[in-house]
Amino acid sequence: MTDPLRKRIITAAILIALLLIVLLAMPAAATVGLLTLTVLAGAWEWSAFLKAPRWARALYVLLIALALALAWLASGHRDGLRLLLEGAFLWWLVALGWIVFAPHRVGSWSAGLAGLCALVPAWIALVRLRLAPGRGAEWVLFALLLVWAADIGAYFVGRFFGRVRLAPEVSPGKTWEGVAGGVVASVPVAIAGSLWFRLPPGAFVGVCLAAVGFSVVGDLTESLLKRFAGMKDSGTLFPGHGGVMDRIDSLTGAAPVLLLGLTFLGVLP
Repeated sequence: MTDPLRKRIITAAILIALLLIVLLAMPAAATVGLLTLTVLAGAWEWSAFLKAPRWARALYVLLIALALALAWLASGHRDGLRLLLEGAFLWWLVALGWIVFAPHRVGSWSAGLAGLCALVPAWIALVRLRLAPGRGAEWVLFALLLVWAADIGAYFVGRFFGRVRLAPEVSPGKTWEGVAGGVVASVPVAIAGSLWFRLPPGAFVGVCLAAVGFSVVGDLTESLLKRFAGMKDSGTLFPGHGGVMDRIDSLTGAAPVLLLGLTFLGVLP
């Protein structure tokens, strides 16, 4: 095992252990607090994509914090939550078009708007999942496991078998083989989730695969902006993993789509 891979595994194990303690052994407020701190830390890293001075970056984090508060109020009603999630879904479709058709058309304003559209709905989705009656912690854990399985599958399949580049102008290291590996790795998790939550597997697995597909878009969107900013990683907080955004970029695309699908299936109110 190479030293970078060993460092990556050790860091991941520590983070997962801490997360499980907060998620499963502490009140819901602890998870909400952790999610909020994580998103605001991600907002600080995202602000580097704006190529702005530190005072402007601090204002951007305050803007994200204000947007979280407003989104929280708006999502208190079912219609407000669905509107936010549908808006997030449309945003990720726009982001996909951005990646495919205009990867070089990036500026500070578009980077800032992208952060707002990525971070706020993801926070709302995860918080509302955690606060869902009865099994909220399990739903958050499932969302994380789904994305982790896809990321791990994509990493290893892409590393050993990747040949055809997915988006060479955005992220030269990502391949179609890696995407396929991520999808395949996520299927057993989705099936296990349908059994665990006692849901019909057909539609539920379809929702999970849609979430995995948009997790790729979330990952590529961050890669596009890092390329614009001339950055390899969004930060250096986690040894072997980079920054906060490098750990949650896939989740920003997956979480709102997963919750939107669950609402359409009538699984969650």
